[in-house]
Amino acid sequence: MKNTAVNTTIFSNTLFLKTAVAAAIVLLAVFAPLQTFAQGDAAAGAEKITVCLACHGQDGNMSQLPNVPKIGGQTEKYLLKQMHDIKTGLRAAPLMTGMLNALNDQDMANVAAYYASQPLAQGAAEPEKVALGETLYKAGIAEIGAAACSACHSPNGEGLSSAGYPALSGQDPAYTELQLKAFRSGMRNNDDAQVMRSIAARLSDEEIAALSSYVSGLR
Repeated sequence: MKNTAVNTTIFSNTLFLKTAVAAAIVLLAVFAPLQTFAQGDAAAGAEKITVCLACHGQDGNMSQLPNVPKIGGQTEKYLLKQMHDIKTGLRAAPLMTGMLNALNDQDMANVAAYYASQPLAQGAAEPEKVALGETLYKAGIAEIGAAACSACHSPNGEGLSSAGYPALSGQDPAYTELQLKAFRSGMRNNDDAQVMRSIAARLSDEEIAALSSYVSGLR
């Protein structure tokens, strides 16, 4: 009985510690310093999207390629940060090479505002991946220190605009999976406080695939 009690206590303490680690990761994300960007004008942005049309389309959601995201309805701060990171080389995006060179900071802010004003894409999760994907998204995995995705991306996947956290709802699962694996490997490293790298590093291929499918179907 004594050994059982000791083992239970150790397990409880370990679980508490790992849950605390997961919570700390979320807090780092919430309170990470935000970059200050120009205020965007969606109407002006509509006049600057010519360079974007071939891959993203008028509403931002035309793409069928796994390495090109759907950006219509995406949070404005997130879009603008990604454009700045790509233009400055902080984020590697080969298909975007040179695309932003003709746009100044205000132009990029306007383009971000325009695409943020468009409707979010809608997707559907594969039924067999819903259970695992939902668990990861809503609860995380405390025993491996993986925080719930909903803490930063909102319960319905619309993101957190004020903090610059992206919407995931409706995103092409292949794109989300590609990005999670890039964060896991360190190939993508432009996340604030390494939050995404820390979480993705704890996920298996199966978990990443389930999560990517599940978030696509969020409403």
